[in-house]
Amino acid sequence: MTSSENRRITDLGTLKAISHPLRMRLYRALFVARTATASQLADQVDEAVSLVSYHLRKLAEHGLIEEAEAQSADGRERWWRPSSYGFSIHEEDVRDAPELVAATAAFGRAVNAQRSEMLGRFLDERHTWSEEWRAASVSSEWLPRLTAAELAALGAELDAVVRKYDEASRAAEAAGETEGRENVAVHLFGFPYRG
Repeated sequence: MTSSENRRITDLGTLKAISHPLRMRLYRALFVARTATASQLADQVDEAVSLVSYHLRKLAEHGLIEEAEAQSADGRERWWRPSSYGFSIHEEDVRDAPELVAATAAFGRAVNAQRSEMLGRFLDERHTWSEEWRAASVSSEWLPRLTAAELAALGAELDAVVRKYDEASRAAEAAGETEGRENVAVHLFGFPYRG
Protein backbone atom coordinates (compact mmCIF):
# COMPACT_ATOMS: atom_id res chain seq x y z
CA MET A 1 0.00 0.00 0.00
CA THR A 2 1.26 3.42 -0.84
CA SER A 3 0.05 5.28 2.22
CA SER A 4 -0.31 4.04 5.78
CA GLU A 5 -3.06 6.60 6.36
CA ASN A 6 -6.77 6.35 5.66
CA ARG A 7 -8.06 8.07 2.55
CA ARG A 8 -10.67 10.63 3.57
CA ILE A 9 -13.64 10.57 1.19
CA THR A 10 -15.24 13.99 0.79
CA ASP A 11 -16.81 13.92 -2.69
CA LEU A 12 -19.97 12.33 -4.05
CA GLY A 13 -18.29 10.62 -7.00
CA THR A 14 -15.85 8.67 -4.83
CA LEU A 15 -18.56 7.82 -2.32
CA LYS A 16 -20.78 6.47 -5.10
CA ALA A 17 -17.84 4.54 -6.59
CA ILE A 18 -17.10 2.65 -3.38
CA SER A 19 -20.80 2.18 -2.53
CA HIS A 20 -21.30 -0.31 -5.35
CA PRO A 21 -21.62 -3.75 -3.66
CA LEU A 22 -19.20 -5.53 -6.01
CA ARG A 23 -16.64 -2.74 -5.70
CA MET A 24 -16.85 -3.01 -1.91
CA ARG A 25 -16.17 -6.74 -2.14
CA LEU A 26 -13.30 -6.15 -4.57
CA TYR A 27 -11.77 -3.46 -2.37
CA ARG A 28 -12.01 -5.75 0.68
CA ALA A 29 -10.46 -8.68 -1.23
CA LEU A 30 -7.67 -6.46 -2.57
CA PHE A 31 -7.00 -5.03 0.90
CA VAL A 32 -6.58 -8.57 2.25
CA ALA A 33 -4.45 -9.75 -0.69
CA ARG A 34 -2.39 -6.52 -0.71
CA THR A 35 -1.81 -6.94 -4.47
CA ALA A 36 -3.81 -8.89 -7.02
CA THR A 37 -4.83 -9.09 -10.65
CA ALA A 38 -8.37 -8.83 -11.96
CA SER A 39 -8.38 -12.57 -12.70
CA GLN A 40 -7.31 -13.43 -9.14
CA LEU A 41 -10.01 -11.18 -7.71
CA ALA A 42 -12.60 -12.52 -10.18
CA ASP A 43 -12.01 -16.00 -8.77
CA GLN A 44 -12.59 -14.71 -5.24
CA VAL A 45 -15.83 -12.87 -6.00
CA ASP A 46 -17.07 -15.37 -8.61
CA GLU A 47 -17.52 -12.78 -11.37
CA ALA A 48 -16.24 -12.43 -14.93
CA VAL A 49 -12.74 -11.01 -15.30
CA SER A 50 -13.99 -8.33 -17.71
CA LEU A 51 -16.57 -7.12 -15.15
CA VAL A 52 -13.99 -7.13 -12.35
CA SER A 53 -11.52 -5.21 -14.54
CA TYR A 54 -14.17 -2.58 -15.24
CA HIS A 55 -14.92 -2.10 -11.54
CA LEU A 56 -11.24 -2.00 -10.63
CA ARG A 57 -10.71 0.78 -13.16
CA LYS A 58 -13.62 2.70 -11.57
CA LEU A 59 -12.02 2.35 -8.13
CA ALA A 60 -8.71 3.54 -9.60
CA GLU A 61 -10.37 6.55 -11.26
CA HIS A 62 -11.35 7.72 -7.79
CA GLY A 63 -7.95 7.05 -6.26
CA LEU A 64 -9.08 4.19 -4.02
CA ILE A 65 -6.72 1.70 -5.64
CA GLU A 66 -3.69 2.02 -7.90
CA GLU A 67 -1.53 -0.05 -10.17
CA ALA A 68 1.08 -2.11 -8.37
CA GLU A 69 4.41 -3.48 -9.45
CA ALA A 70 3.99 -6.70 -11.43
CA GLN A 71 4.35 -9.81 -9.31
CA SER A 72 4.92 -12.16 -12.26
CA ALA A 73 6.73 -12.25 -15.57
CA ASP A 74 3.47 -12.05 -17.54
CA GLY A 75 3.52 -8.48 -18.79
CA ARG A 76 -0.13 -8.68 -19.83
CA GLU A 77 -1.29 -8.90 -16.22
CA ARG A 78 -2.24 -5.67 -14.53
CA TRP A 79 -1.60 -5.73 -10.79
CA TRP A 80 -3.54 -3.59 -8.34
CA ARG A 81 -3.18 -2.51 -4.71
CA PRO A 82 -5.10 -0.25 -2.33
CA SER A 83 -3.77 3.30 -2.49
CA SER A 84 -4.05 3.77 1.28
CA TYR A 85 -4.50 1.77 4.47
CA GLY A 86 -8.25 2.22 4.17
CA PHE A 87 -10.70 5.05 3.85
CA SER A 88 -12.98 7.04 6.10
CA ILE A 89 -15.99 9.31 5.85
CA HIS A 90 -16.30 12.11 8.40
CA GLU A 91 -19.57 13.71 9.45
CA GLU A 92 -18.17 17.22 9.09
CA ASP A 93 -17.36 16.54 5.42
CA VAL A 94 -20.89 15.49 4.45
CA ARG A 95 -23.38 17.17 6.80
CA ASP A 96 -23.88 20.33 4.73
CA ALA A 97 -24.61 18.53 1.45
CA PRO A 98 -27.90 16.58 1.36
CA GLU A 99 -26.72 14.40 -1.52
CA LEU A 100 -23.61 13.41 0.48
CA VAL A 101 -25.72 12.71 3.58
CA ALA A 102 -27.98 10.41 1.55
CA ALA A 103 -25.03 8.71 -0.17
CA THR A 104 -23.28 8.19 3.17
CA ALA A 105 -26.39 6.56 4.63
CA ALA A 106 -26.70 4.27 1.59
CA PHE A 107 -23.01 3.39 1.85
CA GLY A 108 -23.37 2.59 5.55
CA ARG A 109 -26.34 0.29 4.92
CA ALA A 110 -24.49 -1.52 2.12
CA VAL A 111 -21.39 -2.00 4.27
CA ASN A 112 -23.51 -3.26 7.15
CA ALA A 113 -25.29 -5.74 4.86
CA GLN A 114 -21.94 -7.17 3.71
CA ARG A 115 -20.67 -7.34 7.29
CA SER A 116 -23.83 -9.15 8.38
CA GLU A 117 -23.42 -11.56 5.47
CA MET A 118 -19.83 -12.29 6.55
CA LEU A 119 -20.90 -12.95 10.14
CA GLY A 120 -23.84 -15.08 9.01
CA ARG A 121 -21.52 -17.18 6.84
CA PHE A 122 -19.20 -17.71 9.81
CA LEU A 123 -22.10 -18.73 12.04
CA ASP A 124 -23.37 -21.16 9.40
CA GLU A 125 -19.88 -22.63 8.87
CA ARG A 126 -18.67 -22.37 12.47
CA HIS A 127 -18.50 -26.16 12.83
CA THR A 128 -15.96 -26.34 9.97
CA TRP A 129 -13.43 -24.26 11.93
CA SER A 130 -11.08 -25.78 14.49
CA GLU A 131 -11.90 -25.61 18.20
CA GLU A 132 -9.07 -23.08 18.55
CA TRP A 133 -10.68 -20.71 16.00
CA ARG A 134 -14.18 -21.22 17.42
CA ALA A 135 -12.90 -20.37 20.91
CA ALA A 136 -10.96 -17.35 19.63
CA SER A 137 -13.91 -15.79 17.80
CA VAL A 138 -15.47 -12.81 19.57
CA SER A 139 -19.04 -11.64 19.81
CA SER A 140 -19.72 -8.98 22.41
CA GLU A 141 -22.02 -6.09 23.10
CA TRP A 142 -21.37 -3.30 25.56
CA LEU A 143 -23.86 -0.59 26.49
CA PRO A 144 -21.90 2.17 28.24
CA ARG A 145 -23.23 5.66 28.88
CA LEU A 146 -20.74 8.02 27.25
CA THR A 147 -20.43 11.56 25.99
CA ALA A 148 -19.79 12.17 22.30
CA ALA A 149 -16.16 13.04 23.14
CA GLU A 150 -15.74 9.79 25.09
CA LEU A 151 -17.19 7.76 22.22
CA ALA A 152 -14.81 9.47 19.78
CA ALA A 153 -11.85 8.71 22.07
CA LEU A 154 -12.96 5.09 22.46
CA GLY A 155 -13.17 4.72 18.67
CA ALA A 156 -9.69 6.17 18.21
CA GLU A 157 -8.22 3.82 20.82
CA LEU A 158 -9.91 0.76 19.33
CA ASP A 159 -8.71 1.75 15.85
CA ALA A 160 -5.14 2.03 17.17
CA VAL A 161 -5.33 -1.41 18.81
CA VAL A 162 -6.64 -3.15 15.69
CA ARG A 163 -4.13 -1.33 13.50
CA LYS A 164 -1.28 -2.41 15.82
CA TYR A 165 -2.28 -6.07 15.48
CA ASP A 166 -2.79 -5.75 11.72
CA GLU A 167 0.60 -4.12 11.13
CA ALA A 168 2.38 -6.68 13.35
CA SER A 169 0.68 -9.59 11.59
CA ARG A 170 1.50 -8.20 8.14
CA ALA A 171 5.15 -7.81 9.16
CA ALA A 172 5.24 -11.34 10.58
CA GLU A 173 3.66 -12.74 7.44
CA ALA A 174 6.13 -10.85 5.25
CA ALA A 175 8.90 -12.45 7.33
CA GLY A 176 7.51 -15.88 6.47
CA GLU A 177 5.42 -16.55 9.59
CA THR A 178 2.31 -17.83 7.80
CA GLU A 179 1.50 -20.89 9.92
CA GLY A 180 -2.00 -20.69 11.39
CA ARG A 181 -2.88 -17.31 9.85
CA GLU A 182 -6.40 -16.71 8.57
CA ASN A 183 -8.27 -13.64 7.37
CA VAL A 184 -10.11 -12.15 10.35
CA ALA A 185 -12.96 -9.65 10.23
CA VAL A 186 -13.28 -7.24 13.15
CA HIS A 187 -16.48 -5.22 13.00
CA LEU A 188 -17.32 -2.64 15.61
CA PHE A 189 -20.14 -0.16 15.80
CA GLY A 190 -20.46 2.65 18.29
CA PHE A 191 -23.50 4.89 18.08
CA PRO A 192 -26.02 6.60 20.35
CA TYR A 193 -29.51 5.20 20.74
CA ARG A 194 -32.57 5.87 22.82
CA GLY A 195 -34.39 3.06 24.61
